[in-house]
Amino acid sequence: MNKYSRIFSYLKNYKGKIALYFLCILLSIVFGIVSFGMLAPFFDLIFKGDSSSLSKTIDNPVMESLRSMMVRQVGTMDAVGALALICFIIVFSILLKNLFLYFSFYILNPLKNKIVNTLRSDLYNKILQLPVGFFTEQRKGDIISRSTNDVYEVENSLVGALEGWIRDPLTILINFAVLFYISPQLTLAILVCIPVIGFILGRISRTLKKQSNEAAIKHGESLSIMDETLNGLRVIKAFNIEILLKSRFEKTNDELLNAKNKISRRRDMASPVSEFLGVLVFVGILWFGGQLVLGQKIPLAPSTFLAYLALFYNIINPVKALSTSFSNMQKGSAAIIRIEEILKTPVTVDDNPTGKQLTSFNHSIEFRNASFAYADATILDNISFTVSKGKTVALVGSSGAGKSTLADLVPRFHDVTGGEVLIDGINIKEYSLHSVRSQMSIVTQEPILFNDTIANNIALGYQQATAAQIEEAAKIANAHEFIIKKEGGYASNIGDRGSKLSGGERQRLTIARAVLKNPPILILDEATSSLDTESERLVQDAINNMMQNRTSIVIAHRLSTIRHADEIIVLQKGKIVERGNHEELIAQNGFYRKLVEMQEVK
Repeated sequence: MNKYSRIFSYLKNYKGKIALYFLCILLSIVFGIVSFGMLAPFFDLIFKGDSSSLSKTIDNPVMESLRSMMVRQVGTMDAVGALALICFIIVFSILLKNLFLYFSFYILNPLKNKIVNTLRSDLYNKILQLPVGFFTEQRKGDIISRSTNDVYEVENSLVGALEGWIRDPLTILINFAVLFYISPQLTLAILVCIPVIGFILGRISRTLKKQSNEAAIKHGESLSIMDETLNGLRVIKAFNIEILLKSRFEKTNDELLNAKNKISRRRDMASPVSEFLGVLVFVGILWFGGQLVLGQKIPLAPSTFLAYLALFYNIINPVKALSTSFSNMQKGSAAIIRIEEILKTPVTVDDNPTGKQLTSFNHSIEFRNASFAYADATILDNISFTVSKGKTVALVGSSGAGKSTLADLVPRFHDVTGGEVLIDGINIKEYSLHSVRSQMSIVTQEPILFNDTIANNIALGYQQATAAQIEEAAKIANAHEFIIKKEGGYASNIGDRGSKLSGGERQRLTIARAVLKNPPILILDEATSSLDTESERLVQDAINNMMQNRTSIVIAHRLSTIRHADEIIVLQKGKIVERGNHEELIAQNGFYRKLVEMQEVK
């Protein structure tokens, strides 16, 4: 049951409501048994046609107590009056049974919804906490599948069966206790059959977990293909590869269909098989017990035997529901395991909420023998340099040299695996994560915008900003002119990922966002490399405006943009191979000069 421990842990704060639910279920079962117990007096009355027959003593204590109660109520009542009283008691008992059943649902359903809501929130919060490196190794579609399809599966398969985990076993146990009290011989015969039924149902459900996991994986693959298709639609159409993508998706979709069909066939088999086995046992008891009653080999009146059969038949539906719940639990267990894989993923970049607060940046950022490696590859090896306050340091090198990874160490998107990164002489890990990131802004090569208004996207890092402050930031970023030309101005919605804007417009909004936050430290992943000439000039002017009086780390792809950097760090295969300003590096006639000459030739 360890795999369900998270579900149970969510219930710890609701012990009172669970106890109340348990009480309602118990009363519902008791009143259900009372309604069936009244069948014995009913059969006596119908078969003998005289209310005086109710006063005759019988051997069974349960039926005797019911019969005594009837005698006290009926008195000199005739047969029709006794029949009316029996019918009233049955109806009243069923009313109370269903009333308490409704109360149990009224109590439990909000708890079930709360469990799913908490699980979904925990999963989303964990995704926000996980380091950037985690997502480079995962399919986005698979993560979305775990957050949507797997949570939905848990809701329907595990949480949806919560009432059955208490109600059905309790119904079966209490009914069996009453049956055993009425006739131990017949009940023991029934109990002999239960292990056989359990074995058969277990065989049916055994493979559900594996098949459900296969279906979840295929669902994640299909979402990944869909995400890649939406992001790469222009390329797909330009290269006429619609048929290729269509066949790839249909293959995954067909595999998902086959997996789901296997699950459905296996899961849907549990309920009819359990019902058939239950009826088989019922008929066996009807034949076996009927012989014993007719031969008077057990002290059981025919009317009591019929009531016994009715009580046993009352168990078949809970058994069927329990077997279905068990099958669903096997299916849902695969989903909860996939969710747990994310929830239990260690957060390698730990926050330090009780750590020092970096309230201002005063001196320098220092990389001291900093190294970073994945399990199978070293990305940075023994990097040491210092970025003094107010200076601009550029990182250059061929693709894969480690430039972005090195810059990502400053906001702690990754943590060093060797050495340390210091801000104002203190290891960055000793500060709280929030305070470190509050001192810096990042402008990436690909603009990251959200489906919201222009104003809200600019104010993302400083949400209490006034309209005047947002407008001033937009002017510094050379964005104000195109914004006011929009029909809605700053209130215009920019669409998914800023799809309603041009590339240059999107980039200028991200710069305006960084300007509004007004941080002392800037990290710039060359923001002009994918723009046309006019947009590049506007964006570069905006960047130059933003960099004034700030400490900047610039990842440079176009070397012409970093000629005036205070220091240029040249990386190759995770190591510093050259360093100096532009003139010094040109004079060295090394790797940097070759890069510059290659770009000048282009």
